[in-house]
Amino acid sequence: MSRKSLPAWLHEGARVLDANDREAIVQFIGEWEDPATRRKIAEAVFLRPEGGGREWVVADHQALREADTR
Repeated sequence: MSRKSLPAWLHEGARVLDANDREAIVQFIGEWEDPATRRKIAEAVFLRPEGGGREWVVADHQALREADTR
C-alpha cells in the first residue's frame, strides 16, 4: 500500500492530537471498515493513549495534527 498521501510526520509511533485535542500515539495505519456504513478506509489511523487504554480509529488523517514533542 502506498502512503504517498500521508504527511511525513504521520507514521507509526508518532505523537498526534485528534480533533478533540486528545493526545495519542499512532499504533498503525491500515485498512478499517466502518461498522455503520460498511465503507472500507484504506489508510485509517489507529490511535492509543500513551500510557495505554482504549484504542480508537480516525478514518481521515486530515483530522489529526502533529503533537508538540518538546
